[in-house]
Amino acid sequence: MLSRFFVPFFIVGCLALAVAGELYISKALLSDVKKMYGEQAGRRVLSWQNIMLNNKGLSERQKMEKVNRFFNQLEFISDIKHWGMEDFWATPVEFLASGGGDCEDFSIAKYYTLRELGIPDSKLRITYVEALELKQAHMVLSYYSRPNSEPLILDNLKGEILPAGQRKDLKPVYNFNGDGLWVAKQRGKGVRVGKADRLNLWVDLRKRFKASVEQGKASTR
Repeated sequence: MLSRFFVPFFIVGCLALAVAGELYISKALLSDVKKMYGEQAGRRVLSWQNIMLNNKGLSERQKMEKVNRFFNQLEFISDIKHWGMEDFWATPVEFLASGGGDCEDFSIAKYYTLRELGIPDSKLRITYVEALELKQAHMVLSYYSRPNSEPLILDNLKGEILPAGQRKDLKPVYNFNGDGLWVAKQRGKGVRVGKADRLNLWVDLRKRFKASVEQGKASTR
């Protein structure tokens, strides 16, 4: 769970774009998932792989619907309870293998999966919001069909994908993707304030995920 609203401006090195084709699930990785988390965890990861392999020909809306439904089946668990940390961004493999996570983990996993399914990075933003009804910080994934269009919101709190204007319960704060960092707006993409490598948790996640895939391990923490 996000504990506060701020943009952490820590410059911690260069970050490559999140690109399709980096989510290869090797036999070694699947074996490590099963060893650490059990057979059911392995089935979840295989189901995820099947989604990425078998749905590339769908429309972008169909891809979003399928991915949103798939990940929203997982359990919401706070970082403190799940990982023993105040704020931890899990990789999609860690999220799926462990069977749950918090709002960041839902949004990040959806982002990676939709990128793998061929939706351009420019159309996707991981977005920090204030959940007004819950009076707490929250994270969602925003999809822009065109530059400066009103985004659609993929959320674990509400299963239906809706335009941002219909989510009066959410107040945007800032958003990012593999390329940049923006001060968010409800409509349009907001004002760019730099690169996404200013977010140290995002940089750490990208490095761990790359190492996890390359080394065939469920986690590299």
